[in-house]
Amino acid sequence: MSKYIMLLNWTEQGIKAIKNSGARYDAAKAAAKEMGVTFESVYMTFGQYDQVIVADAPSDEAIATLMLKSAALGNVRGITMKAFVEADYKKITAAV
Repeated sequence: MSKYIMLLNWTEQGIKAIKNSGARYDAAKAAAKEMGVTFESVYMTFGQYDQVIVADAPSDEAIATLMLKSAALGNVRGITMKAFVEADYKKITAAV
């Protein structure tokens, strides 16, 4: 499993129906689970991004599919970054 950080913003459509955000999140979490993706932690934030999700996924393809399906619904747009845990970070940088 790889770790990913998703930085999300509500679209105009998403913010207009903000009261439904909790239900939309539950649906996204269920869809993620079907793809083998688990949300490790979820935060509503203020500043440049509206939400931050730390997720585990079996592959880049799984997380990309989840993000594309979520974006296609029109409520959020986001940036996804692959993250490396401490042990991997040390291994990668030691090889330089």
